[in-house]
Formats: sequence, structure tokens, C-alpha cells
Amino acid sequence: MNEPITIPYNLNRLGQAGDDLAFAANDGERAALARFADVLDVSGFEARIVLKKLSPNRFSLSYELAAAITQACVVTLAPLEVRLERAFERELQFTPNLRRDVAKDVVLGPDDEEAPEEIDSLHYDLAGPLVEEFVLAIDPYPRAPGVEFAAPLDPGDKPENPFAALKNLKSGRESTK
Repeated sequence: MNEPITIPYNLNRLGQAGDDLAFAANDGERAALARFADVLDVSGFEARIVLKKLSPNRFSLSYELAAAITQACVVTLAPLEVRLERAFERELQFTPNLRRDVAKDVVLGPDDEEAPEEIDSLHYDLAGPLVEEFVLAIDPYPRAPGVEFAAPLDPGDKPENPFAALKNLKSGRESTK
């Protein structure tokens, strides 16, 4: 499936001062996000992206995401309004195809931060990480406040004792024809 939104950006044009972008999804993009994330509705989707050039081939991206979605409660199936807010960062390392083949493996220790994402083009879709974090922020089992699942109890139905068949065999009441 294609990405529901795209925000193309040429990192080559990023200066030392960096860049600050604001994005708000339109009706069509919000509908595509709802289908992609399998929710009833996305009524709001806004982001702020701050880009910084760390070196000629290394970039820092800081995201602030705010979204409003409608999900179905897993117990009652009633619509449930949910507000999502998430802040996250990504670091990109431009590694052309020629240099990637000879690049050494990066080994991280337990206290090291995550390695930068390697990209082979300076034309980058800023929406990719936004959509990824948006989907990860959605509760897969949303429940309306105060609603709890209770299994139906029927007092006339007693669970069958697993040893009842053995008892019948021992007493000879069960025939084996």
C-alpha cells in the first residue's frame, strides 16, 4: 500500500540555519490516513518538523505530532474519540550507493544511542516517520472509560470435567464398538 501522505524535501537545500516546517493534512490525506491506520476517522493531523544540518551528509529531524482520531471501542463498538500527541527525533546519514558497499558495520553498545538511518538520496519524504509514529501511537485495543469486558455467565452451563470420560471407561459404562 502506498503511503497515505507525502512531504517531499530536498535535504541538499538545507542551510546551516536549518528549517522549520508546519504540516496539516487536508481532508483527502486524513481519509487516506484513516484507511491506512484502520480507524474510523482522522479528524486532525498536524505536525511541526525542525530540520538541522549536522554535517554535509548528516541531518537531524525533530517531529511534534498532534492527531485526533475516532476508533471503535473493542467492548461496545461505540465510537471513541482519541487525541494523540507524540514528539520524536530521527537522525539521517546520507550514504551514496557507492560508499554503502564498502561501509563497515556499526556496532552499538548498550549505552549508545540508535545509529542514524542511512539514506541514499537527499530527496527525503518527511512524512514516512510521521506515519510510522502515528500508527505506533494508536491503541490496538481501545476501550471507552469505565467499560470492562465480562464473559457471559450462564449458571446452567457447567464446564465438562475432563476426567468424566475416564471415569466412564473405568466403570465399563462406555462401550467401544
